Amino acid sequence: MLRGRRTWVFDQKPVIISTGTVGGPFEADGKLANDFDLLHADLWLQQDSYEKAQKVLLEEACQKAIEKAELQKEQIQFLLAGDLINQITPTSFASKTIGTPYLGLFGACSTSMEGLALGAFLVNSKGAKYLLTGASSHNAAVEKQFRYPTEYGGQKPPTAQWTVTGAGTALLSDSGVGPRVTSATIGRVMDLGIADPFNMGGAMAPAAVDTIEAHLRERNIDPAYYDLIVTGDLGRIGHEVSLDLLDQHGIRIRNDQYQDCGLMIYRQGQPVLAGASGAGCSATVVYGHLLNRMKKGEIKRLLVVATGALLSPLTYQQKETIPCIAHAVSIEYEE
Repeated sequence: MLRGRRTWVFDQKPVIISTGTVGGPFEADGKLANDFDLLHADLWLQQDSYEKAQKVLLEEACQKAIEKAELQKEQIQFLLAGDLINQITPTSFASKTIGTPYLGLFGACSTSMEGLALGAFLVNSKGAKYLLTGASSHNAAVEKQFRYPTEYGGQKPPTAQWTVTGAGTALLSDSGVGPRVTSATIGRVMDLGIADPFNMGGAMAPAAVDTIEAHLRERNIDPAYYDLIVTGDLGRIGHEVSLDLLDQHGIRIRNDQYQDCGLMIYRQGQPVLAGASGAGCSATVVYGHLLNRMKKGEIKRLLVVATGALLSPLTYQQKETIPCIAHAVSIEYEE
C-alpha cells in the first residue's frame, strides 16, 4: 500500500457513501449555497457562545451524513475530526454528543484531508466498516482566537482571508456506491520564514506544491491524470504563488484544471479579501460542491490538497514563523 515515502495507494478503494455539510449566513449568500445540506440564518445557532455554535455545526454535519446513509450512529466505528479552536474542544464536545469512538485531529485547515487519508487507511486495512471524518470552523470563534473579536472591527490587509462558518463530514465504508478514495500523500512541514498571520496563503503555498510534486512523482502520473486538482484554502495570493512554484518545479497544470476551495465558496462582491480559509473551507466545498459534481459526471478524478498553517496565538506572540503542511487525497468516481 505504501508507494514511495509518503503515498498510500488503497487497493480496496474505500467508498464515500454519504456526506453532510452545514454552513452559516455568509455561506448561504455564497456561490455554493445550493450544495449545503443545511444553512443557518445567524452565527449563534441558538447557542450562548460561538464555540458552542461551532460544536453544533459538526454535530449536524455528522447527523446529516448518518441519515443520508440510512444508518444508526451505533453502526459507526470511529469519528476522525478536528478544528482550529484551543485543544479542538468544539470537536471533542461534539463527539460526546455523537457518542462514537473518537480520534481528535489537528492539522489546522488541512484537517479535512488528514482525516480522509487516515480514515481511508483504516477502512482499507479492515480496521473499520463505517467511519466518519470531517472538520469545522466558525468565523467569529476563530477570528476571536487568532486575530481580534469581530466586534472589535479591526482592519485587515488585502492578503487576509475570511474564515468559513461551516462543517463538512464524509461517511466512509468498505463497500457501497459513491466516490472512492484511491490514494493519499501525507504532507511534510514546510517553513519558508513567513511570519505574517494575515498572509496564510503565501505561507502555505510551498507546502501545497511540495505535496503535489511528491504525489505525482510517487504515483508516477502526470497532472493531466486528474480532471481537477484543488487546494484547500490558499486564496488568491497563495494560489498565484503556488502556480509560480509549480512552474519552477516543471509541473504544468492548466488554469481551469487547478482551483482553490477558498476561491470557490463565496461570490464576487462578498468582502472576503483574498478568499476563504478555515478548517471548514475545504471540508464543505469538497464534501458538498465537488462531490456533487462528481455524482453528476462532471468530474471523474479529483485530487484535493488541503493546506494548513500550524501556528497558534502563542507561537505568534513569541514571534515564530509559520510552519505549514498539506495533505493530498485522490477521489475517483465511476458510474
